[in-house]
Amino acid sequence: MRGNPSARQAWATEQIKLAARASANLGLAAHATFSGALAWPYIYPWPQRPAGLVEEAFAELARRWRPILDVFDDAGVNCAFELHPGEDLHDGATFERFMAAVDDHPSARILFDPSHFLLQALDYLQFIDIYHEWIACFHVKDAELRPNGRSGVYGGYQDWIDRPGRFRSLGDGQVDFGVIFSKFAQHDFGGWAVLEWECALKHPEDGAREGAQFIADHIIRVSPHSFDDFASSDVDPALRRPLLGLETVPDVAVASVLTMTGEVPIG
Repeated sequence: MRGNPSARQAWATEQIKLAARASANLGLAAHATFSGALAWPYIYPWPQRPAGLVEEAFAELARRWRPILDVFDDAGVNCAFELHPGEDLHDGATFERFMAAVDDHPSARILFDPSHFLLQALDYLQFIDIYHEWIACFHVKDAELRPNGRSGVYGGYQDWIDRPGRFRSLGDGQVDFGVIFSKFAQHDFGGWAVLEWECALKHPEDGAREGAQFIADHIIRVSPHSFDDFASSDVDPALRRPLLGLETVPDVAVASVLTMTGEVPIG
């Protein structure tokens, strides 16, 4: 397909559609992908972008992706876009813009990777609260962002080992995975916690061994009942108003209710 962009695009589109069917054959609920980058070269708003340029880019993304998303829908598989710098879909705002362009297509979902959000100085914890209904995949990857007097988020074209923002092995960076796993448990995330290892320093075999154990140690087995379930009790509905101080009942009845609820009166 070299030198033939239209034929290469048709081939690539078919490959993604085949991947949707392959994912279904494997019993997978989600497939990870990238959005592609039409507007990314204009990410910084200077020089001033021509009016309508970004809108046209997302309209074109929608035209290209809608038929693919339909195939994913037919296959019963979610198409999860990894929100990643270098792609037009790289944060919550761009995902929302894309969803508006595809009319909230039911198969369009998010691959959550906190390392890419930390390197953008984005609140990756609040992101989960906002977008948890759309998160279908989870890359467990660490990173650190230590800006200095010479360089910051953009990195100054430096190698990974010298950039203020760089990927790290699990536990060696700044991502708060304790809170992330808690939020996924809270929101009943049903996917996998997938180790994606990248680090400018550590050997990959050490990263794989430590990362697998790191994930195992952070996965939360959700309790089937409330932690204070031992204190629950069935109270006569007729006693609810007296408990609120809205009605009075004989002292013996109040004492009985307080004992049932674990509140034993003193004196």
